[in-house]
Amino acid sequence: MPDRPDVPPELVERLRALLRFPECAEEGAWTGVRWRVRRATVAHVFGGEDQRFRVTFRADPEEVQAFEHLGGPYFRAGWGSNVVGVVLDDATDWDEMAELLTDSYCIQAPQQLADAVARPEA
Repeated sequence: MPDRPDVPPELVERLRALLRFPECAEEGAWTGVRWRVRRATVAHVFGGEDQRFRVTFRADPEEVQAFEHLGGPYFRAGWGSNVVGVVLDDATDWDEMAELLTDSYCIQAPQQLADAVARPEA
């Protein structure tokens, strides 16, 4: 089975800058790096066996269906009913990533923490 590549530090740093939310902590995961609020995962970045990098996050149920229909670079993860992801590459829209990760945080965080977060303009 092919190895999964380590996530480049500059990619972790770019995501870290988008995930600066109250009580959102970065930690190593079974592969890659994840960010959690309390015990709930907000985002997880990792390298795949195809040597491409992905970030998974939470989305509202109606958005999950939209991501499924959009296709690449979006995908629905094989775990969790509301876990979706994006393949990260040179075409990644980082403004959109900021919105998606903010939404994920607000879904996963306790209400009082989510209420303290400014939501990006759509």
